[in-house]
Amino acid sequence: MSFFKKIFGSGSASSDEEHESEYAGGSTSESHLSIDEKFIFNFKKNGGKFLYCENKQEVADQFENILEENDWFESEVLCFEPGLFSLLDENKLIYKAAPNPKFLLAGCENLIGEEGSILFSSKQIKQTKPNELPVNIVIIATTSQIVSIKSDGLSAIKRKYERDYPTNITTIKYFEKAKEEDFTQYGSVAKNLYLLLLEDL
Repeated sequence: MSFFKKIFGSGSASSDEEHESEYAGGSTSESHLSIDEKFIFNFKKNGGKFLYCENKQEVADQFENILEENDWFESEVLCFEPGLFSLLDENKLIYKAAPNPKFLLAGCENLIGEEGSILFSSKQIKQTKPNELPVNIVIIATTSQIVSIKSDGLSAIKRKYERDYPTNITTIKYFEKAKEEDFTQYGSVAKNLYLLLLEDL
């Protein structure tokens, strides 16, 4: 049984508020966490919004909830991945030649446990730099994409794309504005990021 099923249980609400205390105040020793737990701990610490989904229908339902929460219905969206277009079509979102997108909908290459960051390449964001992406981002990823450190993610990209190797490999790590001046965030752009994590293990 996966870590996520143990935490959220079958058929439970995808929101993880009831388990927030487990990861919120540092009561959990990070060194004893599994890769999955580390990712959630660090991702939430960075300000990301995490929604666990057991199947594709839950992904579609949670995506609609995000649209409703932010009043993004009938908005323009930035999306470069044909595999995600059906989700946008179902919700009447404009993604062809959208000059003022409210959010980016994308997959990713990997989720980095050690940093709680998202690893992208040109396959998801073309040649767009992180600071050129919309402030709001919705990512759809799977539990099998969680790796321990960034070098594992880069190795996974090499294995995945033997010939058509992607460019613009980058990570986004900060998902809220720093509460005070933090030199570690210098030069980074905070994003309002939702992660729909689909169980596939």
